[in-house]
Amino acid sequence: MVTTTRRGALRHGLAASAALTLGGGFASEPGGFAAGWAGELPAGAAGVGKGDASVLPDGSDPAANVRNIVRMQGSLRERDVPWWFTGVIFGVRGEAETPRPLVRFEGMEIYWFKHIADGFMLGGHTVTFFRDYESGEFLREFRNPYTGRVDQVKPAVQGGNLGFSYSPRGIWPVRLSGEPLSPPVEKPLRLQWHSLGNHVWLQHQTVYPPGMPAMHGQRQTLFGSRAEFLDPRVDAISSSFSSTVFMGWLKWMDMKDEPGHVIWHASGVKLRDIGELPREYRERAEREYPDRMSARPTST
Repeated sequence: MVTTTRRGALRHGLAASAALTLGGGFASEPGGFAAGWAGELPAGAAGVGKGDASVLPDGSDPAANVRNIVRMQGSLRERDVPWWFTGVIFGVRGEAETPRPLVRFEGMEIYWFKHIADGFMLGGHTVTFFRDYESGEFLREFRNPYTGRVDQVKPAVQGGNLGFSYSPRGIWPVRLSGEPLSPPVEKPLRLQWHSLGNHVWLQHQTVYPPGMPAMHGQRQTLFGSRAEFLDPRVDAISSSFSSTVFMGWLKWMDMKDEPGHVIWHASGVKLRDIGELPREYRERAEREYPDRMSARPTST
């Protein structure tokens, strides 16, 4: 489909997005495959990408862009919007080595867009479980091919205390009280939408707070139905995404000082409610992390 110090925020919570890259562990796990946007166009770029773009809204209108991003990532109505995703993590040691598939993963991100004076505030949770690459079974232990150790596998659980402010003035990370984590850089939101047939999509970079490690980045594409996109009565567009994330070794691999990094490749879909989650995943998530099954703010 985002702790009082900046470093603490990085280690224990944030990224919304989506997708929302919300809350915890940025030094070792991504948060928010389906959210967290950077999205300014380069100078001179048009508001709508190549393709059959004649009927799309003006991509240079910041207010329209905010509304349409929220419709793609979540809902204009204040409610839980869950996403389900799967993917593979690859290890990369150097230029002479082919990326090695390490583990599979499966997870849920659940978002809530709260209405605020000049836009929306996004909050949510992410719960990711790891699976054996070959068998697909949930992993509790992982034999590390680089160190030879047997690592104890821990789920990636994030969110609950940090999020993003969305407005025509831009998108930036905030505490759920609305306080920015650092002075916001206001850039009117101009995005490049693409369309062909009944498909509309948007590519973007994820917004991260200051102080992130150098090896940290995400590029993703959100896909939706053009018919729904063009219908102003649709509060939440039926969406899917694909994302690639670059970051340091997983924390539970205990390879902080080793050369190399991992690449996450994920894809997933927006759900109508958590009842659509696959049964095996949902039962484990409800059993182990029941407090992560809703993103409803404590006060709305």
